Amino acid sequence: MDFIFSIGIFACLFFFILLINKKNKSIPDHILAIWMLAIALHLTSTYINILGYWELYPHLIGITVPFPFFYGPMLYLYIQYSIQDYSQFKFLDYLHFLPIALSYGYMVPFFFTYTEEEKRLVDQGLVNDFGLFSQLMVFAFILSGLSYSILSYRKLNKHEQLIADNFSNSENLDLNWLKSFIWGIALLFITVTLVLIAKEVIEVPFPFYPDLIFYAMLVGAILMLGYYGIRHQHIFTDHEVIDLKSMSNNAYQKSNLKEELAGDKHEQLITLMKEEKPYLAPTLTLSDLAEQLDLSSHHLSQIINQFEQQNFNDFVNKYRVEEFIQRAHKDSHFSFLALALDSGFNSKSTFNAVFRKQKGVTPSQYMSAQMKKAS
Repeated sequence: MDFIFSIGIFACLFFFILLINKKNKSIPDHILAIWMLAIALHLTSTYINILGYWELYPHLIGITVPFPFFYGPMLYLYIQYSIQDYSQFKFLDYLHFLPIALSYGYMVPFFFTYTEEEKRLVDQGLVNDFGLFSQLMVFAFILSGLSYSILSYRKLNKHEQLIADNFSNSENLDLNWLKSFIWGIALLFITVTLVLIAKEVIEVPFPFYPDLIFYAMLVGAILMLGYYGIRHQHIFTDHEVIDLKSMSNNAYQKSNLKEELAGDKHEQLITLMKEEKPYLAPTLTLSDLAEQLDLSSHHLSQIINQFEQQNFNDFVNKYRVEEFIQRAHKDSHFSFLALALDSGFNSKSTFNAVFRKQKGVTPSQYMSAQMKKAS
């Protein structure tokens, strides 16, 4: 138990220091730094309670009780500001922390009017002044955590769709790790729910402190965030937030693009892809291609969706896969990776993932089958 809390507190403070010392801090950096500090304080408060210090210093009782209300909003706001480039925190976002303010407001009499002995009795459950409040808080914590996890996941899904509609290579914009982190937070609150049902309803006699499960999972989520932040996503170093607000393709739902013109532009698009091969540029975006066709990004997105039944990412990568196959037949002495890079892919992992998605098999399996057919 000591090990879990020590690792968690140290990790949170370490990440907090990295974030506050980061140059050119963005809003997500500030959000994550505050979140790490809040978790560190929450873990510290819980740990000293387990060690018996609340009994010795009863004025510490309840100081961090509302802190779990930080988890859901911080997760949601971190994702929101990571995928949208805002220069400052919006006023309405402060409303996410209203439950924390209301909780502390309700606890004011406890903090300032109860004696040390009265606080001990409340903490031990011998005085039921805050019994209903405690039950409501637990229910609200769980509801908050699960609700914000769902909202965060939906927002991330919409963002990924926007990326697929605007970028031909999205490896540097991949946020699957963040989806995993959201699942981890959601699983944490689901576990809390199950443990509470087992402890309070079924009355399962746990041979250990059951809340330790929650804190162990919380520390695991923190370490996961740190791993991806340091190894892959540059959370703790300088990075650029890509603004996709102006790239939303919802506008073509009320498009003024005429059907005849759309058909002509689609033919021009196919001719362009076949003859000039713009897809060979790894950094090709929807706006780049739209400019070559003298179209708006919204209209080009509409044409690709309407005529090809694909998003921009799949449409471009379809040509890259076919380009690779042609090159592999002609230049079999080159490695698959070299041919893939020449075909417009920007990495081996992206190439393999796209090829399997397009053809249902790996590149080597596909080419082996092609060679057997030819022979």
